[in-house]
Amino acid sequence: MENTNPVPPISEHRKNYHLHTLDISDLTKDPIVLFENWMTYALESELAEPTAMTLATVNAEGKPSARIVLLKGVSSEGFEFYTNYQSRKAKDMEMVPFVSLVFFWKELERQVRVEGRVEKIPFEKSQTYFQSRPRGSQIGAWASPQSEVIPDRQMLEEASTAISQQFENVDPLPCPEHWGGYLVQPFAIEFWQGRSDRLHDRFRYIRNEKEANWSTDRLAP
Repeated sequence: MENTNPVPPISEHRKNYHLHTLDISDLTKDPIVLFENWMTYALESELAEPTAMTLATVNAEGKPSARIVLLKGVSSEGFEFYTNYQSRKAKDMEMVPFVSLVFFWKELERQVRVEGRVEKIPFEKSQTYFQSRPRGSQIGAWASPQSEVIPDRQMLEEASTAISQQFENVDPLPCPEHWGGYLVQPFAIEFWQGRSDRLHDRFRYIRNEKEANWSTDRLAP
C-alpha cells in the first residue's frame, strides 16, 4: 500500500520555541550560579539525561572530534567529568588542553556552551569517584581499552570475566591508573534560550582573568 503520509524532507523540519525567555535581569554575576540554576531545573524536570554534554576536542593536527560524556560535578572551579586516559579524547586533550562543552535540553528549549582549559584532577579524587560507581562500571573501566580497535564483542566479555575473577574478593575495585577525571576551567560560557521566529535569547559570559570577574554580552541569534 502506498504511504499517504510520507516523511517530510529534513529541510522542512522545524519547531517554534516559546516556553521561556532570558533577559539581562535574569542573569547572575557568576555564570556558574546561573548554570547550577538551569541544571537544577533540568533535574527537577526529570529529563532523560540532563547531565549529558557534548565534549569537543581537537588533536595536534587541528582535526576536531566530539562525543557525549556525562557531567559529574560543577563548582566555582569548573566542570568535571571522567574517562579513560588512553582514549582518543584523552590523547587530544594531552596535546591541546582546550575543549568545548555543549548541554542541550530540548524539552526546555535551552542550550549552554562552555569553552575552557582542561586539566586532570588529582588521582585521590578520581579514585573516590571511581569506587562510588556500580561494580559493573568499575569492571568495565578495567576491561575496556577505550577507543582501540577490537576484533569483536567476545573480547570485551572475556576481559570483563577475567577482571571479575581477578577482583572476586575485592570490593570496591582499585581505580586503574589509566582512568580518571578532568576539570574544565571555563573562560567563556554562553546561555541560549529558544524563542519564537528564531529570535532566540543569547548571553555570553567572558572571564576577565586580571580582575577575576565576568563580563556579559547579548549576542544576536
